[in-house]
Amino acid sequence: MQFSLGQIAAILGGTVEGDPNQLVYRLDKIQEGKSGGISFLANEKYEPYLYETNSTAVIISEGFTPNKPFKTTLIRVKDAYLGFTTLLEAYAQLSKTSLVGVEQPSYMHESSTMGVNGYRGALSYIGKNCQLEDDVKVHGQAYIGDRVKIGKGSIIHPGAKICSDTVIGNYCEVHPGAVIGSDGFGFAPQADGTYKTIPQIGNVILEDHVSVGANATIDCATMGSTIIKKGAKIDNLVQIAHNVIIGENTVIAAQTGISGSTEIGKNCVIAGKAGIAGHIKVADNTTIGGNTGISKSIKTSGQTLFGFIAMDLKEFLKSYAVFKNLDQLQQRVQQLEKKG
Repeated sequence: MQFSLGQIAAILGGTVEGDPNQLVYRLDKIQEGKSGGISFLANEKYEPYLYETNSTAVIISEGFTPNKPFKTTLIRVKDAYLGFTTLLEAYAQLSKTSLVGVEQPSYMHESSTMGVNGYRGALSYIGKNCQLEDDVKVHGQAYIGDRVKIGKGSIIHPGAKICSDTVIGNYCEVHPGAVIGSDGFGFAPQADGTYKTIPQIGNVILEDHVSVGANATIDCATMGSTIIKKGAKIDNLVQIAHNVIIGENTVIAAQTGISGSTEIGKNCVIAGKAGIAGHIKVADNTTIGGNTGISKSIKTSGQTLFGFIAMDLKEFLKSYAVFKNLDQLQQRVQQLEKKG
């Protein structure tokens, strides 16, 4: 895809200093820029590259004044970083929407339906009685089980597995290797020490604008639904157990595990490797630090928690300052005991 600098400036609400008819077809880092590429400069550390880059154009902020001659064309915008982010979003959206049609070999059961402008990649599989709305993209080697519903504009990336009865809203994105709707971890202990499997007959619901990272897993409910609410973002390698509810616009970083029947509030931030026990509730706007363990309900919203087991961040930092000096404190106590 090629675009003129004038077209890009119009998208970004900027102005071109040079020939607006020049064409670009690639996004480059400024230090690696080549002819045909467009870059941006937002961090002053990278200013020296402006005078060396071979990029056809560089996006800069309105207030920036170059200190040396340069050979590239400038596109001035209000904020260079936000401008380039907007350009990335537009490019990504165009790349996604350009995929239309059916590659072979692929399979979709005759009882299933797909809306207009859809895409099915090679070796993808779509089971019985599925409903895929307009602009849905199912990439190669993705698996979609029976009775799955996928809303408008959603994207299922290569190798993702969407198990039967899953409901996916509009404009969701499921990244490679993610598994949505696998059995919850349900086993009943028996008198002889063995475990009896408890059937998991519920499903998973992803509401609109949910993103699920690569190799993340979301288990179906034992009964009812595991629910990921509107706007939630789940990183790679996150495990969400059966009957969990994740609130709106909550973000969860990699390697976090959330146990069954727990409810996470809206607008929470959960850092990497956090562990959250089952059958508890976490209040809205809670921030949970990396490696933090949550073993009981968090009832007050707006807290920042850190440590294992979790405690208030300020109290944790005070305690940790003491912990680092425990060896010296012990020696002092021993010396006092000897004097006593």
